[in-house]
Amino acid sequence: MDGAHGAALQLQQLLPTSSANPVREASFSYKENLIGALLAIFGHLVVSIALNLQKYCHIRLAGSKDPRAYFKTKTWWLGLFLMLLGELGVFASYAFAPLSLIVPLSAVSVIASAIIGIIFIKEKWKPKDFLRRYVVSFIGCSLAIVGTYLLVTFAPNSHEKMTGDNIIRHLVSWPFLLYMLVEIILFCLLLYFYKERNANNIVVILLLVALLGSMSVVAVKAVAGMLVLSVQGNLQLDYPIFYVMLVCMVATAIYQAAFLGQASQMYDSSLIASVGYILSTTVAITAGAVFYLDFLGQDVLHVCMFALGCLIAFLGVFLITRNRKKAIPFEPYISMDAMPGMQNMHDKGMTVQPDLKASFSYGALENNDNISEIYAPATLPVMQEEHGSRNASGVPYRVLEHTKKE
Repeated sequence: MDGAHGAALQLQQLLPTSSANPVREASFSYKENLIGALLAIFGHLVVSIALNLQKYCHIRLAGSKDPRAYFKTKTWWLGLFLMLLGELGVFASYAFAPLSLIVPLSAVSVIASAIIGIIFIKEKWKPKDFLRRYVVSFIGCSLAIVGTYLLVTFAPNSHEKMTGDNIIRHLVSWPFLLYMLVEIILFCLLLYFYKERNANNIVVILLLVALLGSMSVVAVKAVAGMLVLSVQGNLQLDYPIFYVMLVCMVATAIYQAAFLGQASQMYDSSLIASVGYILSTTVAITAGAVFYLDFLGQDVLHVCMFALGCLIAFLGVFLITRNRKKAIPFEPYISMDAMPGMQNMHDKGMTVQPDLKASFSYGALENNDNISEIYAPATLPVMQEEHGSRNASGVPYRVLEHTKKE
């Protein structure tokens, strides 16, 4: 009896401990989600600041007589250092949180760029443009922040040690093999239409980037997770899969940059930012759900709220980028206002060189068919001189020749 009673007491002591384990594991997983989200937000924020610093450096050098190259300034090097620091933070975030949580947080860089552009650059707008620019951008930032909050709150809570054996097991699973087959076929079709059929639509180009990006983030999470485990003492660098993922990460990143460079030559950067964010995030979340099984075991409410957060973030990024000020292309003409010491000349209140079609450049070619006569160029009268007799044939004009000394 005493032995049975002692066994019962031991069982009662074990039951609370075993029931507390899931709670402890859940709290630890939420802590990892929070660490990963904070690292991603910090990284994207620092990268946005770095890009604006480098942009400020280029603008300042272009508007001054400083003969130095941009890479010889402290501001540009500070921007480069902050960019590397931010990218390191984003890279480390993949080792702690699910891929489906980290990828949509790139909206933070769009929000930060919009705020920095308003405060740091201090662009001046006309009153009629204030509603269209600032208010709509503020609404876009608010929506992006709300969407980011929903993403962090209802993100999938699946965590798995990124060991070499686990990555190989996911890599040869039939859902991922089927996904890879579909993605390769779609990528080849898009590449065929883009190269052979000249389908230069922005969706085609950025969908190529998104398909490559989905493989990039899968490889980044594997490499980052294996590196963190190796630092913690569980060495994973002796697995060949680590180097396979590393090569895949570098190769897909290079081709992504190539396609983005081609897209930037044909379309505006704000349009590329909005469409690229939506496509890349959607495809990357799908890849994470298939490869790492991020949403396995999640209830329907969390999945729906996560999808709602993605849609709200998409709408916010679209509003922010749509209301970004368009860059004015360089016009190879002499601007009268830019000439030092040159004042505007007027003739009875009318400018000598009218501002046609809101063109700020002097010498721009315009269609003058519909311009009234007051804008027509004046003609100088020709004075004839008599030479000898009236009947004498002479040169009707006096030609004056000036030398350099005169």
